[in-house]
Amino acid sequence: MARAMALLWVCTLILVTTGVVADNIGVNWGVMSSHPLHPSIVVRLLKDNGMKKVKLFDADPWVVGYLAGTGIEVMLGIPNDQLKTMANDHGAAKDWVKENLTRHLHDGGVNIKYVAVGNEPFLSSYKGSFTKYTFPALKNVQKALNDAGIGDKIKATVPLNADVYESGSNKPSDGAFRSDIKDPMTQIVHFYKEQGCPFVVNIYPFLSLYQNTNFPQDFAFFNGGHPLNDENVQYDNVFDANYDTLVWALKKAGVPDLKIIVGEVGWPTDGNKFGTKDNAKKFYDGLFKKLASNKGTPLRPGKMEVYVFSLFDEDMKSVDPGNFERHWGIFTFDGKPKFPMDFSGNGNDKPLVSAKGVQYLPKQWCVYNKDAMNQQALPSQMNWACSHADCTCLPEGSSCYTGDNNLKTSYAFNSYYQTNDQDVEACNFEGLGKIVNEDPSKGTCQFPIQIESAGERPSLAYGAIAALVSLVSLFTMV
Repeated sequence: MARAMALLWVCTLILVTTGVVADNIGVNWGVMSSHPLHPSIVVRLLKDNGMKKVKLFDADPWVVGYLAGTGIEVMLGIPNDQLKTMANDHGAAKDWVKENLTRHLHDGGVNIKYVAVGNEPFLSSYKGSFTKYTFPALKNVQKALNDAGIGDKIKATVPLNADVYESGSNKPSDGAFRSDIKDPMTQIVHFYKEQGCPFVVNIYPFLSLYQNTNFPQDFAFFNGGHPLNDENVQYDNVFDANYDTLVWALKKAGVPDLKIIVGEVGWPTDGNKFGTKDNAKKFYDGLFKKLASNKGTPLRPGKMEVYVFSLFDEDMKSVDPGNFERHWGIFTFDGKPKFPMDFSGNGNDKPLVSAKGVQYLPKQWCVYNKDAMNQQALPSQMNWACSHADCTCLPEGSSCYTGDNNLKTSYAFNSYYQTNDQDVEACNFEGLGKIVNEDPSKGTCQFPIQIESAGERPSLAYGAIAALVSLVSLFTMV
């Protein structure tokens, strides 16, 4: 009896520590970091937290290889800068499939389910740069999958931002694909229907709040506030309203039953007054509870499939859309959970499992030396630090916003110092910096210590909403 009880206790402990993530919830794993974690550490983190699906933004074999044998479902990515080649050369698509996909399909290999052809290529801010290449690239990639004999199991799709559809009245029933891309979008969705591919859309309620100061805050969450009525259908949150605007657009395009996957959804934790840990937790609590209910949306009741954005903070993402862009992670850059979560949606919050085996640089920081000579160089040196490292925690509304200018200067200096692997010369700043062994963190302003890098710094930009300067403000007024 005692042995049986002990075994039951061990099994319970395993379930509690590894967590339970529903099979309809995945995560986005981006690597736009100056010091990305080693893939083996990330894969262990995914497994420790019971995460069963992951979406990548490329097909780096170094990363993909570590997913072999895990059973984790994978969506590989083809970056936008490869769309032209894929569109113009079917042979290139076949080579890509052979080199980046079929090589992983063996006993004990990688469980690949989708290929993401581009990432939000129809963003308004791209000014049509990828419009004529996207659909031909999609067709060539899916044909290459079919030719390889795996097209029935692995489908190609184009992850799209919610700005591909719009509503003149801000009501879902007026939803339609954007006029400038109506033709390619219609071609794409009919191709999806023919080939059995899903429509992948990225929905960000945070952006509605960020872009419009008059947007009702409760409507960005799942609290049931500020209802929107549309043809006898009531919406109590912008996520459902946005999703059903797409449903209407698909219906008007002649494919009302097309499968929809939410490829990115999340909430940032810094870089803006609305981007806080409390708000992020509030959003995820509501999202996971909604997903657990399997109620879906008014027009699409039932189970929904979503990918959380994102796994980690990424300090090299473009900040053109806003400083929050580098703070979407549910984990910090070094794999520490930001707040308790319950992916099951049952309200049983518990800390996520941290990354294991992370190696840090020495416990030392670079701070501003207020007693140094040459104080007139301070503005230029701080500008230098922030233009070559991450200072997105400093502006108003962020975690390090303070009237203490010395603290802000120290944060900027330390960010540059850590980004450059604690090189002594990276704490010079014309004599205004000094290295200390006592943590200068204060309150919410935490000074990081960098980790030992797992690889070369990425040079190509991508992201949830990279370069999203002119995102159509869908549902900015309700």
